[in-house]
Amino acid sequence: MRQAYAAGFEPADVVHEVLARITAHGDPAVWIDVEGIEGLELAAKDLGERDRDTSPLWGVPFGVKDNIDVQGRPTTAGLPGAVRTADRTATVVQRLIDAGGIYVGKTNLDQLATGLVGTRSPYGTPRNPFDAALVPGGSSSGSAVAVAAGQVTFALGTDTAGSGRVPAALCGIVGVKGPPGARPMDGVVPASPTLDCVSTFARSIADGLLVESVMAASAWPVAIGPWRVAVADPDGPEGLRLRVGGHEVLAADLAPFHEAGDLLYQGPWLADRTAALADVLAHGLEGTVEIVRRVVAEGARYSGTEVFAAVRRLAEIQTVLAPWWRRVDALVVPTVPWAPTLAAVSVDPIGVNARLGRNTTFANLLGLAAIAVPAADGPGGVTVLGPPGHLGTVAGVAAALHGEALTAGAGGPSGRIHLAVAPDIADGAGVVGAPSSVRGLGSIGGVLAGLGAELVDRTSTAPGYRRARDDAGAGLIGGRALGQGALAHAERTGPAMGIGVGVELWSIAPAGLGRLTASLPTDLALGAVELADGRWVKAVVNDEASRP
Repeated sequence: MRQAYAAGFEPADVVHEVLARITAHGDPAVWIDVEGIEGLELAAKDLGERDRDTSPLWGVPFGVKDNIDVQGRPTTAGLPGAVRTADRTATVVQRLIDAGGIYVGKTNLDQLATGLVGTRSPYGTPRNPFDAALVPGGSSSGSAVAVAAGQVTFALGTDTAGSGRVPAALCGIVGVKGPPGARPMDGVVPASPTLDCVSTFARSIADGLLVESVMAASAWPVAIGPWRVAVADPDGPEGLRLRVGGHEVLAADLAPFHEAGDLLYQGPWLADRTAALADVLAHGLEGTVEIVRRVVAEGARYSGTEVFAAVRRLAEIQTVLAPWWRRVDALVVPTVPWAPTLAAVSVDPIGVNARLGRNTTFANLLGLAAIAVPAADGPGGVTVLGPPGHLGTVAGVAAALHGEALTAGAGGPSGRIHLAVAPDIADGAGVVGAPSSVRGLGSIGGVLAGLGAELVDRTSTAPGYRRARDDAGAGLIGGRALGQGALAHAERTGPAMGIGVGVELWSIAPAGLGRLTASLPTDLALGAVELADGRWVKAVVNDEASRP
């Protein structure tokens, strides 16, 4: 889009092209509601008053899954009898519009976002772009097909059990979702409120990260490796590609992840959906899909005792996985086990849906971010997952598998800054590729995380640096943690070193860096150090030798 605008296209040209493509595609099941040409032309005209350089989505057309509100437009959630006109726009959509995006309309979905197949809508089933005999995936079926068909540049979905990843895999595009709670959820019809996320469908990972960053008002960082990646099939093409790139590939034991996922639609977490939607379906509204009614009603059979037992079991699984995530940077799994046909779903709608979500249902229960990477030649592909502290690695691994070249910090327009620290020696860190030092508020990672920073890379400095003295920074926020993570020039304080110091590279917003700088004691300062690859980044230092 940026290249088109640079070549002379205008937003008015683009909105006409969008409507022409929607018409030419000839599939009325993709969209539930589309803006008229007058409204689109007005939106395009309004862009003339915006600064392109400060509007990261200037003139970019996008769609919105029809369980997310846009002021003055109908919201159906795929249930005609529950249609209402939204009185305000959901925060995530408003942020996209404020960033210059052009809202095009509402896309089809499995009713009430209940399903992974894309066939549970009274508005029809969008055609799979690879083969009309295959399901498009759900519940965000229309959003995925609209992007795959080139009707819009990106589209929003929602993701509870995989609705932002399964359609991406089956339609051959990228699906991105942050960890639960990272995006505002106002104006979104709930499906399972404890787990719901807004997600992004795009044609590239860079586009998806940019959109996610705008919605979150915080950049999604990008790490550059090397990483330790657990892969479901270490000897498969993904494992081999990562090894060629210099990364360590480990075999993944998916048993604890699958056990967590089983708590969702084969366990008491169904009660979350029932509590959210039971009143809607109790009235027998027009257009109710019977299989959706049955699925939602199923949660009523679980007792409070069973629900709390499931909550306790999930916490136990999370405890088991916590040290695993300190050894592994990212997890790679097949997004879907196969691409089912419409005929197979008609014969076994519940069973096919459940099997489709085998590698997706656990993600939100375990608080993981995920990026679905498409296959090169048809439906399928893999998903890269990781907890919030591993966002940079999730992006980096996904880009490596997709063949994209992303730069660290390329996730968004917020101007985040890289800060290097020497990790906690007591935690076994300080070595390139060592586990993250985020372990508590008294640790270096804990202090930085408390300031909104995210770990994006592990590397080393250029030769000639050493750790600062142990008593440096005694008055720093979080105790002495960052004082012990400070760096100094070796030639100023001791013998020159032939190798660099192992450091963690953190992405931090200017506001967080300002809080850090304001709290530094007199023996420490914010300076810059050179990394082994020649980059200069910010660092806490206790001498004057570093470049300002």
